[in-house]
Amino acid sequence: MKYIEFGIGNTWLVRTEIEQPDGTKVEVQGIVRPVIFRSFYIRVWIGKTVWIADSREGFKRGSKTTRRFKIILGIRSEL
Repeated sequence: MKYIEFGIGNTWLVRTEIEQPDGTKVEVQGIVRPVIFRSFYIRVWIGKTVWIADSREGFKRGSKTTRRFKIILGIRSEL
């Protein structure tokens, strides 16, 4: 899976995160093509709580172990 994200709180303002089949993740600055659209999402992370609204999976709320502040608009894409 590939995640193309725009917003504040990540390493770069625009980044692509690629999840490898073995579970490892790689971050790359900018947009890595091709983009094969799967869903659109908004992620808000305040403190240890994360809220995600995904066009395909709906609304989710989760907890993380680290405290952060992020507001991200993203596109989930196929590799």
